[in-house]
Amino acid sequence: MLARLRSDIQCILDRDPAARSTWEVITCYPGLHAIWLHRPAHWCWGHGFKWLGRFISHIARWLTGIEIHPGAKIGERVFFDHAMGVVVGETAEIGDGCTIYQGVTLGGTSLYKGAKRHPTLGKDVVVSAGAKVLGGFEVGDGAKIGSNAVVIKPVPAGATAVGIPARIIPSKAGQSADVTEPQQARKFTAYGITQEDDPLSQAMRGLIDNASSQEHQIMLLWQAIEKLSTVQSTKDCVPCDAATTEQFEAGKLNELVGK
Repeated sequence: MLARLRSDIQCILDRDPAARSTWEVITCYPGLHAIWLHRPAHWCWGHGFKWLGRFISHIARWLTGIEIHPGAKIGERVFFDHAMGVVVGETAEIGDGCTIYQGVTLGGTSLYKGAKRHPTLGKDVVVSAGAKVLGGFEVGDGAKIGSNAVVIKPVPAGATAVGIPARIIPSKAGQSADVTEPQQARKFTAYGITQEDDPLSQAMRGLIDNASSQEHQIMLLWQAIEKLSTVQSTKDCVPCDAATTEQFEAGKLNELVGK
């Protein structure tokens, strides 16, 4: 028990640069208090004391601003950072080493009692501020959920989910898609930040590049026809509206798409 309490405190010291001391973590971190209160609530729930478990979780919600159903399963070294407004549903499962920020909902879309309604997070998952993970699916180990994303389908291990509804950015070579360098791929990164483009912007940039390439090829063809017409003294084969110069502003459109 004492070893687990020390592990709870150490994971916060490791991941939060604002944490200055063990005493500060013990006294001033509501995410830690929510975890500690959830354990007796979960024990009560699992041993048939349903009302008592709910009452403890209700007190924890009032004290910390974090609502964790006593039926939820939470692993070791889980860190609720800031975490005001977090809601964790009854059948949710949070794996070891996960980090969950403020405003996150691990919710369900089904109304059937006894069914698996809430998500299962693998190990070392980061769920960023305001994200909503809704449904009884799995989020793989090391995955990241971007801020304010709405995730309604499984997320593969190491991938990053961004957008509404969330689109998946796969990991590269088995590594998590984050801002760390390859040699630092295991280093913790806050808020699930990714340097990869959103998949939608990647698709739009592909279309822009393709349209720009086609315009360039059309311009070359018209220039060749114009040159042949000049040599053969037949100038009427080139229409007056022929695009003999490129006008497609691919760079400007890419700036508008942004990252």
